[in-house]
This record gives sequence, structure tokens and C-alpha cells, in this order.
Amino acid sequence: MSDQKSALIRLFGVSLLWGGNYVASAYLLQYFSPIFLSSARISMTSIFLIVVALKMKGLRMPTPKEWLLLAGAGIFGTLMNQVFYFTGLKESTAANAALIIAMAPIVTTVLERIFMKTALTSSKVIGALSSLAGVIIIVGSNGASLGISTGDIYLILAMLGLSISLLFIRGLTGSLSSYAVTIFSTVFGCLLMVPAAAGEAAMGHSVISHSLWPWILMGIAGVVAQGMAGFWWNRGVSVMGPGTAAMFMNIPPFIALLAGHFVLHNSIYAAQVFGGIFVLLGVFIAIKNALRPVKPATLSME
Repeated sequence: MSDQKSALIRLFGVSLLWGGNYVASAYLLQYFSPIFLSSARISMTSIFLIVVALKMKGLRMPTPKEWLLLAGAGIFGTLMNQVFYFTGLKESTAANAALIIAMAPIVTTVLERIFMKTALTSSKVIGALSSLAGVIIIVGSNGASLGISTGDIYLILAMLGLSISLLFIRGLTGSLSSYAVTIFSTVFGCLLMVPAAAGEAAMGHSVISHSLWPWILMGIAGVVAQGMAGFWWNRGVSVMGPGTAAMFMNIPPFIALLAGHFVLHNSIYAAQVFGGIFVLLGVFIAIKNALRPVKPATLSME
């Protein structure tokens, strides 16, 4: 199997995990405050990655330039994304969150064009718009309000953080392995989460569950949906590029819809299934011309 096909399979696997993780995160917010949940989960992920790093002998330390790019990936992809994502999810609706996250492929494609001079192909644009249309159908078919709230603004910032972090990750994978990028950026981001969690506790806003099951679910989500998925995701970004990889971020809302139906017994409508077909069609259009080698790219810091 070629590197491109293998990367696409991994990216699809990540979209499945993230779709289920969306439902799990909404569930866990019933037991934990947003920042404590994000910091505790990223800590579990970091422990898992450190264990992996200890078994991966020969993992070299990054250069000063690589540390700078890792700092960018950690600040935007972990600190900014995690804090604003869980805070926004607590205060917004699932429909609005899905729609806002679905904007990430378009934003990433534009950022990739501006900072990395990557060609803005028609297939990427058409694919992103098709997937976005599918998500609009999904979230609009259940009568949910799509008004802008404070939580929506937080989710927009989370989406921007993730999109920006993809550029730093792509710049890193030209010299570091995707495994090394995942390990260093996640652990670095975890350290950045400590002041945020301390601030939430100091203001008396921390909520911590004393039940065992939420902690078990958090651990599974941290190791599998964030740790293992992080390896697959960064590998996909390295091989296929940020713009192509970001197209897969449109799939989780559809997966969350299905998971919510079968796990939480939420209603599902024919129009939403139709919207899901649009989502998958858009991803296929975006990646059908992407099965070719991608030259390593560097991120301009000017």
C-alpha cells in the first residue's frame, strides 16, 4: 500500500474517532468543568505519549528552530484549541459546534495558500464547499437554532487554533517524524494547560467528578481519540498536506450524528443522512487528485 493511501486510511480512522469523541466530550462535560476536563485529558494523553517515547529509542531532541515550530503547534493546536473547544461546547449547541468546526477545511486551505504557497485547486474548494453544505443540512434538519452565542465565538477560536496548528505541524514534518511531532507538541501543549487549569481552580470554577466511570471514559478518550489519533493525524498532514487532511474534519459531525443516535438514542432524520452523503462526497472530491507524492514544505516565519 502506498504512503498516500495509508495516510488517507489513517485520516479516515481519525475522523471516526473524533466523531465518537465529540459525543464523549459532551457527555463528560456533565461531570467536569471545561478547562479541567481538557487539561486532565491532555495530561493522560501526554503520559501515554511519554511511554511511547521511552520505547522509541533514538528519539532526538529538536533543534532551536524546531522548538519554535513545536511551540506554535502546542500553543495553537493544544492550548488554544482545547480551552476554547471545551468552553464553547459547554455554552453552545451541538449543531452550531458541528457547523463551526466544518469551516476548518476552508480556513486551512486559505491559510495553506497564503503561508505555504500551496496551489488552491478547484477540487479542494469544491470538496470543502460540498462538505460544508452537507454539514449545514445535518445541523439544520433538527430545527436547532443557528444563532451566534458566546460559546460559538469560543468554538470559532478553537477552529482557528486547530487550522493554524496544521501549518506548524507541516513545517515540522519536513525534518521530524510525525511520531516525534505528536509527542513533543502534545507534551509541550500539556505544560501550557497547567496555568489555565490553575486559573480555573483559583476562580472556584473547577468541577471534578468523584465517580469512576467518567474518569475511565476520559482515559480512553485521551489515549485513543487523542493519543493514537494524534499519531495518525500528524502522519496524514505530513504526507497529504494540511489542506487535504483538513477535509476529513468535515466527517466527525456526521459520525457524531450516527453515534448520538445509536448510543444516546437521539433522533435522526432522512435529510441528515442525505447531508452526510454530501459530506463524504465533498471529502472524496477533495482527495481524489491527492494520491501523489507531496514534497516537504517549510513554514515561513517572516
